[in-house]
Amino acid sequence: MTLLDCAGARISGCWSLRGDSSGSGEDSLDRLLPPAGAPRKKSATSLSKTEPPLLRTGKRTIYTAGRPPWYDEHGAQSKEAFVIGLCGGSASGKTTVANKIIEALDVPWVVLLSMDSFYKVLSPEEQVLAAQNDYNFDHPGAFDFELLVATLRKLKQGRSVKIPVYDFTTHRRQKDWKNLYGASVIIFEGIMSFADKELLQLLDMKIFVDTDSDIRLVRRLRRDITERGRDIEGVIKQYNKFVKPAFEQYIEPTMRLADIVVPRGGGNMVAIDLIVQHVHSQLEERELSVRALLASAQQMQQLPQTLSVLESTPQVRGLHTIIRNKETSRDEFIFYSKRLMRLLIEHALTFLPSQPCAVQTPQGHEYEGRRHSGKGITGVSILRAGETMEPALRAVCKDVRIGKILIQTNLDSGEPELHYLRLPKDISEDHVILMDSTVSTGAAAMMAVRVLLVGCTSLFRKTATGASVTSSVLTPQVCRCSVEVIVCCLFFFLFFFFFSLYCSLSDSCSDVSEQDHEVQEDKIMLVSLLMAELGVHSVAYAFPKVKIITTAVDKNLDDCLHVIPGIGKK
Repeated sequence: MTLLDCAGARISGCWSLRGDSSGSGEDSLDRLLPPAGAPRKKSATSLSKTEPPLLRTGKRTIYTAGRPPWYDEHGAQSKEAFVIGLCGGSASGKTTVANKIIEALDVPWVVLLSMDSFYKVLSPEEQVLAAQNDYNFDHPGAFDFELLVATLRKLKQGRSVKIPVYDFTTHRRQKDWKNLYGASVIIFEGIMSFADKELLQLLDMKIFVDTDSDIRLVRRLRRDITERGRDIEGVIKQYNKFVKPAFEQYIEPTMRLADIVVPRGGGNMVAIDLIVQHVHSQLEERELSVRALLASAQQMQQLPQTLSVLESTPQVRGLHTIIRNKETSRDEFIFYSKRLMRLLIEHALTFLPSQPCAVQTPQGHEYEGRRHSGKGITGVSILRAGETMEPALRAVCKDVRIGKILIQTNLDSGEPELHYLRLPKDISEDHVILMDSTVSTGAAAMMAVRVLLVGCTSLFRKTATGASVTSSVLTPQVCRCSVEVIVCCLFFFLFFFFFSLYCSLSDSCSDVSEQDHEVQEDKIMLVSLLMAELGVHSVAYAFPKVKIITTAVDKNLDDCLHVIPGIGKK
């Protein structure tokens, strides 16, 4: 029997578990749905700020911007997100409880979704009432439940969504919405989290944060006076007129729909620990290795339209023959691989935007040509194999900026993890050429794309002093013997050390925790010498606007997830 099966149990007087009668619970919601034209209340006068997508704890940094969705070739999800709904009165401590759960869960992929982002846009008449503090924002009718349900459903399916950013000063949605991606765990919090039938069906666990009304009033007074510049009379007036009646009429009755009731909010660590235990047990039941699941899929459909394969001319075919031949010497392998990489990069550059341009020749005549119309070009290599493509990019793009990402597979979970990231500043408007020598399942490539899209996306493993663990690195398939592997690792360690030192002293690069990158998806090109069909389908389905460019696509993977027929030696 699990913890949630113990309906009505109470442990040490600290928390209670409630049984969930789905039939009566859904019927009871009918009376909670608001009548048309109900009044609303303004709950803030300051601009809504977008918090950075991370949570720093004493031991680690947990990124709360989600993760890339993992799909098979048919678009089916390999993992469905576990959705936790947090409900409670205004200033009851819902966000504190959410952050405590995130910290205790200790999982790398979490999305924290706030109901505050889904307030409706007010009409001119409603704007006037809001300016006079006579609009009820604590009423169910103040929220856009249709958009909220659609957004949460997509997130649970692992799909990317756009989240509105609500401006509490103008009572309008800002022009620019935030991108958000699916996650292993989604925590959704708001005062009306249980006030819609469709919304309830999406919640795997329902938690009600029950805090004394006097404490909630004190917290609201402190917040509105110190953070929002309001006077005490106005805050008390709004509380008595809108907040308290709304809690008694719409919020408190939904407590009986909760699976767990948490008294005292974030200070109740007994309840939070038991919640975390249950979530962990649910995640373990759903857990599947990402790469193993991707590798087990059978690719039966046509290759996506976003894929471009370098034309298989006699030259290209000959180069592949050389680098695929196990008898090829190391020097020849490197030489002809570089030739093929140069052709690949030049082919990739043809997909950059350009515009007509007229120039004058030395003979005094006009020539109608073309010129790159984008802001800039940045190359990003997925360490270490992706670094082998940097010379080809530098050879054809003068003064191109280069970034680096180190991604490794967690041996316990089988999932890719981000260990190191250095990207040039201000790349959000650049066209990014993401380079990796081979792509098998596509898991590492999807992680890298995800980093470029949002920035703070993954979990750094930390040592006791907080330093990133980077001693274990990926070994490229081009290494020909164990001695050369050791030499390569030593060389990379020295390069990595001096590159990190240089970047720490330079303004040209930024750390993952300092800024979001927010590169536009349609400005990312994944360039790889060789790809497996599985990797192509995985990347294309997860990120349909990313251009995928390669010299060849092989059909299969072996048991070690190497591309078959493949290149180089294992």
